[in-house]
Order: sequence, then C-alpha cells, then structure tokens
Amino acid sequence: MRVLIVGNGGREHALAWAIAASPLLTNLYAAPGNPGTATLARNVAIGALDVPALVEFARSEKIDLVVPGPEAPLVAGLSDAMAAAGIKCCGPTASAARLEGSKTFAHEICDAAGIPTASWERFDEADAALDFVTRRGAPIVVKADGLAAGKGVVVAMTEADATAAVRAAMRDRTLGDAGASVVIEEFLQGDEVSLFALCDGTDAVLIGAAQDHKRVGDGDTGPNTGGMGAVCPPSGFDLAAQQAAVDVFIRPALAEMARREMPFRGVLFAGLMLTESGPRLIEYNVRFGDPEAQTLLPRLRTDLLAALLAACDGELGQFAIEQSDLATVSVVLAARGYPGEFVRGAPIGGLQAAAAVPHAAVFHAGTDIRDGVVVANGGRVLTVCGTGADLTAARAAAYRAVDVIQWDGKMFRTDIGLRALARERAA
Repeated sequence: MRVLIVGNGGREHALAWAIAASPLLTNLYAAPGNPGTATLARNVAIGALDVPALVEFARSEKIDLVVPGPEAPLVAGLSDAMAAAGIKCCGPTASAARLEGSKTFAHEICDAAGIPTASWERFDEADAALDFVTRRGAPIVVKADGLAAGKGVVVAMTEADATAAVRAAMRDRTLGDAGASVVIEEFLQGDEVSLFALCDGTDAVLIGAAQDHKRVGDGDTGPNTGGMGAVCPPSGFDLAAQQAAVDVFIRPALAEMARREMPFRGVLFAGLMLTESGPRLIEYNVRFGDPEAQTLLPRLRTDLLAALLAACDGELGQFAIEQSDLATVSVVLAARGYPGEFVRGAPIGGLQAAAAVPHAAVFHAGTDIRDGVVVANGGRVLTVCGTGADLTAARAAAYRAVDVIQWDGKMFRTDIGLRALARERAA
C-alpha cells in the first residue's frame, strides 16, 4: 500500500514509525513531515492545511490511504476532498470533525446521547459570559468554542482568572475567531485520562489510554500546554475500565452521529475526568493526541496500518487491537519560553546517542535541518519515549535518553510518571 501521513509533529513521526513496520506498506510519504519522518518516509513540501495540493499529490502518486495527524485539516474537509477523489482517508468528514471543532456541538451530542459530562452554557456576548461567571463563581472552566491549537481552555481557580479568560478570548480576540464564542463549564475534580478508540462509523475498537501532563512545570505548575509528557497505562484506569468507557463515551456518540447522518470514522479521543462519582467527559478530539500517540503506539502489537484500513472499509466488527503489557513514559523536550515566546535555531546534539539508549525512542516534532544540522524549530521540539516492564523501568529509560540530548534552551519536566508511581505504591 502507498500511504500518505499528513502533519509534521511528534504524533506524525510516531505514526510513520508504526506504519513503517507494516508488511502491507510499499511506499510511505509525509506532508510536510519533519526530520524524523524523513528517516522513514519521503517528505513532501505540502502544508497540512493545503487540501487541494494534498488531493492532487495523492492522485498523482496513486495513494491508497491518507492518515491525517492533526485536527485542523479534518475540520477543513480533508476527508471529504479525498473521498470525492476516490481516495481512502482514515479520518472524519468536516461535519463529523465538529466533535472537536465546536465545543457546543460536542455538548449537544453528549446531551442527546446521554453521555455523562460537565454542565455547560454557551455565550456569544462577553457581557453575558462575565455575568454568568459572577453568578456561578469559581473554580470554573472557560473554553473557546472553536479550535485554538490547544490553548483555548482555561481552568480558572478564581473568579478573576475566569473573567480574564473571557475578556482575552471574546474582547481581545487573543484566540482569533475560535474565541468569538465561549463555553463555560462546571469544574470537574479528579484525575484526567485520555481514551482512544478506532471507529468505522458503526463499530469501535479500543486502542488504549494514556495520562497526559498538561502543565508546563514540575508539580503541575504553570500554564497549560499541548502536553509535556504522558504515561501508559494510566493509574486507576485499567483495561477493564477502558473497555467499559468505550461503551459509555464512544459507542453512544457513534450512534448519535450516525442518527444525524454524519457517521464518524477514524480515531476518536475522549478526554475523561475520573471523578468520585465515575468518569465524565471533558472533551472529544478527532485524532490521536500528542504526546499520547508517542506513548501508545509503541505498546501496540497489532498492525496499525491494517487497523486503519479496516476502519476505512467498515470492517472493525471482527477486529481487535492488542496492547502489550509493557509500560511507556514519554517526556517532551521543549524550547525555553514555551508555551509563550521561544527561540528557534539552536543546534541539537546527542540525538544519535539518545536513539541508541536501550528501550528508548526519540520522536521529532519542532525540528528542522539547517546546513546539515538538526536544530530546534518549535515550542515542543522532541518527545522521548521509554519502554519497560513497569513505569519505573520505562521512566528510567526515557530520562536516560533525555539526559544525552542537548541544546541551548532545552526545557522539560523532571516528574513525568511520578504521580502515577505514587498512586501505584499507595494502592
């Protein structure tokens, strides 16, 4: 099979790594890709949002399957355009991708399908949103209704933080059109986990679950980011709990989407809060997470390409995805200043030595090659994944590799996995 991966982050490098192992693969391409995907695929200089150019390339190269990484091309209609060209794409249509593209739409689906989630209100005017915050108080959660590249959610522990978030999104338009409307939700207390299922419009198959670390600093301090690391399996959310969650949060959503004549195909990612009264949905995403993909994919024993093809062909009813018993810990290496302003262009050393560390893998994200040298060229630059018989071993492998990678401005959390280990020991 000839496969095209769309995107240029760590998630896309991990997808290329997993797909490259499939015996079904003949040619692999990445658009636009990064220096990591270039070691496994042919990088193509087409942006992930340039849907017409992606379709033209897929036609000219006789691509059999398109695998989208990020959400934005899906919301922009990548799957629709590929379908019109007769090319398989393992991702939802633009209408189905509204599960991530609109917080309001996702809540409407949950309400119609009886999926447990936070109480919520939508606001199109800043004054009404500010009045609601005053009446409800804090803690409270303010979310931009549209896509905001992982920066549209503020968990406000004080009323001042909540009003500042509303003003920034709706008046200052710091998030652009994504923040023109906001959804304000009940604050949910508990541990957050990420659940992933592969869907074919009717059936769903569990891929696995991971626990992300969103805050930029050790001890879950500082602002939210796109993710600073992840562990798998998550503490307190075993395989039986994951299978049960698919029945509660995935299959009812699929049924409601099908009822609305917008069947969902592709990876559905349910962000869950494990509250004292049981799991509740925080949000849906319509693709693999990042860095969750880098943490989940090394545990798969099933051919990922075969699974993606089965989802496209509506053949998941008899399909199962097998996970290994190994633990994985991923650590994101970011540029100093992330998630704010950061410096680009610093040469990165130690990549070959890190790749040689036993039970460790390095996935590129915000990197580039200049004059033959790999340089930092983004906020989240690399993800290092360690694998082991348990979380302690996986964490040790990851941080051994982290220690040998060096550049001016390298920043990372030193406590990825410690919270999960503490809970395991307490249990």
